[in-house]
Amino acid sequence: MLLIACPWCGEREELEFHYGGQAHVAHPAAPELLSDGEWGEYLFVRDNPKGPFAERWSHAAGCRRWFTVVRHTVTHQILAVHPAGEPKPVIS
Repeated sequence: MLLIACPWCGEREELEFHYGGQAHVAHPAAPELLSDGEWGEYLFVRDNPKGPFAERWSHAAGCRRWFTVVRHTVTHQILAVHPAGEPKPVIS
């Protein structure tokens, strides 16, 4: 089980959180101009790296706030945690 450090509530078990997908995915500037294929790609196509990956998480059983976790997808090690809306951290 993962221990995730909520920026506001501190470290808690993974069961208290909900996964929200890839972080830092920009909404299209003019969605009405996208083709069906482009819209489908925006909605469904996400990165699937082997290594550090920025993810959105919500502390559903706590403060209910959204934040970003950078997690290594092979080891599940959490490399960084920060409130939603902050720039993507540089992880080496």
